[in-house]
Amino acid sequence: MWVRKINGYRGKRVIMKRRSKRYREILKLVKKDKKIDAKEILELVKKNSTCKFDESIDVSLKINQKQSKGGDFNLRTVVNLPNGSGKKVKIAVLCEPDKTEEAKKAGADIVGSEDLLESISKGKFNFTKLVCTPSMMSKIGKHGKVLGPKGLMPNPKLGTVSTDLSKAVKDLKTGLVEIRNDKDGNLSSTIGRKSYSVEKLLDNYKYFIESVKKEKPDTIKGEFIKNIFITSTMGISYKAGSK
Repeated sequence: MWVRKINGYRGKRVIMKRRSKRYREILKLVKKDKKIDAKEILELVKKNSTCKFDESIDVSLKINQKQSKGGDFNLRTVVNLPNGSGKKVKIAVLCEPDKTEEAKKAGADIVGSEDLLESISKGKFNFTKLVCTPSMMSKIGKHGKVLGPKGLMPNPKLGTVSTDLSKAVKDLKTGLVEIRNDKDGNLSSTIGRKSYSVEKLLDNYKYFIESVKKEKPDTIKGEFIKNIFITSTMGISYKAGSK
């Protein structure tokens, strides 16, 4: 970034952004306002992922929220990607003392009962997902106002309230991703990493899109998915077809 004075006026500055050589090279592969095949997009996105770290491959959608009755539709669910998301999660399990060993063997990073509740009450959230047994929900409920906005409140529909702790933890560790739209109907999710093969990314992509389509309620007429874009962490996005 560099600064230049104009009009001879002291203090008035124009700040110009300098594009990196990597970014300028990526821009050459832009296909403006053109929907291309998902496989071709994923090949381009992987080609553009030139950073040293394992960039995530992400899909962003805009859904039709307008219902014929009942107000706007809000989507919140989970999708279990067939090839996993490649995203690392730190899982805490809140359970009864006799279930702690089951949770640990399943791969939970933090396991506790009253001690974990005490940490949560003090605002210590050193985890990215919280799994809870049904009987412990009454105790965690009072912390909902803090956990909810952080996306950490356990929910049976999202697989984070369960008696089968082994399955709940393993699902989150492998490929279970949560999706929800914002007030404008936008939603996004990771479908893998640049180290994934195009075939694995394509499998995840197709499964993700079909899973979203299945959530369409009968009260919404016409196309449910308005547009789809695929990109990587540090790359540019490409517009894909919804079919």
